Amino acid sequence: MSRPRPNDCKVILVTRRTRLNELVERFNTQEQARFYVERLGADFGDYLAEDRQYQLAVRETTQAIETLARVHRLDRRYLPNFVFGPEDLVVALGQDGLVANTMKYLDGQPLIGVNPDPARWDGQLLPFKTSDVSEIVDAVARQARPTREVSMAEARLNDGQLLCAVNDLFIGPSSHISARYVIRQKEQSETHSSSGIIVSTGLGSTGWYKSLVAGREAEFRSFPWDSDFLMYTVREPFPSRTTGVSMLTGAVSNDAPLVLHSLMAERGVIFSDGIETDFLQFNAGAVVTIQLARRRGLLVV
Repeated sequence: MSRPRPNDCKVILVTRRTRLNELVERFNTQEQARFYVERLGADFGDYLAEDRQYQLAVRETTQAIETLARVHRLDRRYLPNFVFGPEDLVVALGQDGLVANTMKYLDGQPLIGVNPDPARWDGQLLPFKTSDVSEIVDAVARQARPTREVSMAEARLNDGQLLCAVNDLFIGPSSHISARYVIRQKEQSETHSSSGIIVSTGLGSTGWYKSLVAGREAEFRSFPWDSDFLMYTVREPFPSRTTGVSMLTGAVSNDAPLVLHSLMAERGVIFSDGIETDFLQFNAGAVVTIQLARRRGLLVV
C-alpha cells in the first residue's frame, strides 16, 4: 500500500476538553473538583476514567497520523477563528457533536469522525476507531475512500454576515423572553411572538427538531442528510390580536427561503449547532434569509 510521505499533506486533529478538564478549569485543582463532585454524591471515578480514555485516544490518533503526515491539533474552542487550508484532511476525535461543530467551518475538506470511547459513545457520525486511523487517513489522502455529502443551512443577514449550520439554526431570544419578529415565505407573512425558531438540516432532523415535533404530537419524519430542503418549526408560539400561529412549520428551499424581520430591541440572536458563543445579533432592523448553504459537508464513511 502506497502511503503519503510526511509533509505531503497536513491533518488537522480536532479535539475537545473532557468533563474533567472543564471541572479543573472551574475549581482550579483536581482535588477541589473531586470534593465538589463527591459532595453531591456523584462518582468522580467516572470523570477520571473518561479523561484517561480520551487522552489515550488522542495519543494513539496523533501517533497514527504522524506516520503519514504532519499533524496540527486544534481544540474545539478555536474552530470559529481557524482557517482550514483547501488541501487539509480533518479528523474529529470526540462525540457526534464535535463532528457537526467541525464540519460547519469546512469548505470541501473531507472529515473523518473517530470514536475515542466506543464503550461510552454510540457515535452515529463516528464510524471509525483509533485503530482505524492510519488506514483511513492513508485512503483519504489517496482519494480512495468514499464520502457522504451533508447539506448545510445558512443564515445571511442584511448586513452581509453569514452563519452556517450542520444540524440546526436557532433564531430567537438569548434568554427566557419572547422573540418578536415577522416571518415571511413567498406570499405568506405573519407576525410572531414565540420562544424562537429552529431550522433543521437532514443530519439534524433526528435531534432538536425531532423533540420539538414530538412535543407538538405531530408526525415525525427524518429526512436524508443530502436533502435539497430544510425544515423549520416555531417554538411555543403565542396567539394574540397582533401575532398569529398559522406559519409554524414547513420546508425551506432555495426556491422558497425563509425570511425573518426582527422586532426585538435587544437580546435577539442566531446561533447554530448548539454553539451559543458563536452567534449573530438579531435585533430591531435585522433581516435574515435562511436557505441551503452553497457549501456541503463531506463525511468520510
